[in-house]
This record gives sequence, C-alpha cells and structure tokens, in this order.
Amino acid sequence: MKLFGIPLRKPSFNEVTAATIMAVGLWLACLGGASAFGHQLSRVDAGAALVVILWGCLSVRFGVHVGQGRAHLVANVSVTAVLLLVYQGACLAMS
Repeated sequence: MKLFGIPLRKPSFNEVTAATIMAVGLWLACLGGASAFGHQLSRVDAGAALVVILWGCLSVRFGVHVGQGRAHLVANVSVTAVLLLVYQGACLAMS
C-alpha cells in the first residue's frame, strides 16, 4: 500500500506497542512541562496533543519518516490534519 507515493510497511505488534508506550510517555512529559510553565491544558487540548504525539510515534513504524523528503513531510502533515479534524468533530459531537 502506498501513501503519497511512499510504500507503507506493516509494523509488528511489539513495534506498535513500543511506539504507543513512547507516545504516552512523551504526552505525559508534554503535560508536565506545560503545567510546570504555568500553562494548563484543557481536556480537548490534551487529547489533541495525545493524537498528534501518537501519530508522530506510529508514523515512523508505518514507514513515514519526516526527515526523508517532501513527500514524507506532506504525508505526515496531511494525516495529522485529518486525525485532528476527526478528533475535533468527535469532541463537538460529544458536547
């Protein structure tokens, strides 16, 4: 399967698990850093940060490396935008 001409790979269960654990750790560090600098994030903002960080960690496992050219960058930004759009739509539907 290809995304913007980038061949995607199927990561193993262990790779997905490791990327997810790393994303949660980075998310907690992000929330802790924001709190330490006096910026409290709302639930919606914290959830959006988790979505973006999780995709950032998983994208490498799927073969989308931001540093490997313009197509990879466009693919990453496009998928991030779609994920945030879906997330914001779900947040609006819940309220």
